[in-house]
Amino acid sequence: MEMCFRALCCKGPPPPRPEYDLVCIGLTGSGKTSLLSQLCSESAENIVSTTGFSIKAVPFQNAILNVKELGGADNIRKYWSRYYQGSQGVIFVLDSASSEDDLETARNELHSALQHPQLCTLPFLILANHQDKPAARSVQEIKKYFELEPLARGKRWILKPCSLDDMEAVKDSFSLLINLLEERDFEPSRM
Repeated sequence: MEMCFRALCCKGPPPPRPEYDLVCIGLTGSGKTSLLSQLCSESAENIVSTTGFSIKAVPFQNAILNVKELGGADNIRKYWSRYYQGSQGVIFVLDSASSEDDLETARNELHSALQHPQLCTLPFLILANHQDKPAARSVQEIKKYFELEPLARGKRWILKPCSLDDMEAVKDSFSLLINLLEERDFEPSRM
C-alpha cells in the first residue's frame, strides 16, 4: 500500500520536452523573423532582415524547437545548404502576396530544398504568409503554382496559410509539424 501511495504523491519533475533542430528558410521579406519572434513572445517592433542566420528556441507545450533561421537575400541563399546538416525538419516561409518574380524564385528555392539530400527525407512546414494582404494568393493557388503535389509526393509536408494577425493558426501549424517530428522519432531507423 505504501508503495502505491508513494508512486501517487511523490511524482518527480515532468519528463523533459523533446527538442528538435529545424532550419527555417525563405526569401527576404517573407516574414520568417516576425513569425518566429511572435512565437517566442518577443516584440515584433524594430525587426530587421536577418543577414546571416539566427537561432531561436521556440517553446511549445510538448516540444522545444531550436530553429536556425537563414537570411533570404540573394547573396546568402547560395550558402543555405551549408547550414542544413543536423536538421530534423524544415520550415519554408513564403510571401503569398509577393510579385510573380519573387514567387518564382521562392518556388525554385523550395524545389531545391525538397530535393536536397540532407533535407529530402525530412518533414516540411510550408507557410504561405501575409494572407492578410489584399494581393495574397490562396493556399490552393500556391499549391498549384509551386507544383507541390507531384514534387512532394511521398514526402511529409504541410502547407498552411498564415499571417501575424492569427498567431493561433500559426501555432496550430507548428503543432502539426511537431506531430510529424514525433512520428519520425518512433520510426525504426532506415539503414
